[in-house]
Amino acid sequence: MTTPGYKSHISSQFNAELEDVRQRVLAMGGLVEQQIIDATRALMELDAELAESVFRADDKVDQLEVYIDDECSRILARRQPTASDLRLVHAVIKTITDLERIGDESHKIAKMAHELSAQERIYENMVETGHLSRQVSQMVRAALDAFARMDADAALAVVREDAVIDREYEALLRQCITYMMEEPRTIGRVIDLIWAVRSLERIGDHAKNIAEYVIYFVKGKDVRHVSIEQMEKEVRGS
Repeated sequence: MTTPGYKSHISSQFNAELEDVRQRVLAMGGLVEQQIIDATRALMELDAELAESVFRADDKVDQLEVYIDDECSRILARRQPTASDLRLVHAVIKTITDLERIGDESHKIAKMAHELSAQERIYENMVETGHLSRQVSQMVRAALDAFARMDADAALAVVREDAVIDREYEALLRQCITYMMEEPRTIGRVIDLIWAVRSLERIGDHAKNIAEYVIYFVKGKDVRHVSIEQMEKEVRGS
C-alpha cells in the first residue's frame, strides 16, 4: 500500500485487506456525498421524484456499512493488529458510523422536500439554504479527501470549517424565524425547512468527526472534545 499514513506489511494479504476496506469507505463516502447533493436539490426544486431516489440510496449505504463493519471485525480477530493498524481499524469503524448518519440526515432533508413538494412554494431563504448545502457538501468531500490521504493538516482545516457552518446555520435560522413572524401562514412550511437546515448542520458535525478520526490515526491522539487551539498543537507537534 502506498497511501500516505499506512505502513506496508510482510503479509500481502493483510495489505490487500486494509486497502479493500479503505476503498469501500471511500465508495460509501461517495454515495453519501451524492445523497447530500440530491436531497438539497430536491428541497430547492421541490422535486418529489429526486427525493425518492435519495430514499432508495439508503439501502446501498446501509449495506456498505454492514460489510465494512464485518470486514473490520474479521481483521481484528484474524490479524490482531496493534499500534497504527489498530488505530486505522478503529478510525474506519467510527468513520462508517458517521457516514451512515450523514445518509440518515440526507434522508430527512429528502423527506422534507417530498412533503413540501405538495405545498405552495417558499422562495424566501432558499438561496441561503443552497449556499449552506454547498458548504456542507464541500466539507464532507474535504473530510473524505483527508481520510483518503490520511492528511492531518487537511483534517484540521475541516474541523475549522465546522465553526463557519455553525455561524451560517444560526444566521439562516434567525432569518427563518423572522420570516415566520412576518408571514404566519407559512409557519408549517418554514418549520419543515428549518428541520432540513438543521440536518445540514448535523452533516457538518459528522464531517468534523471524520476529520478528527484522521487526526487520531495519524497522530495517535484523541482530539475529540478539545479546543481547536489544542488540536492545532497536536497536529503540528508544538
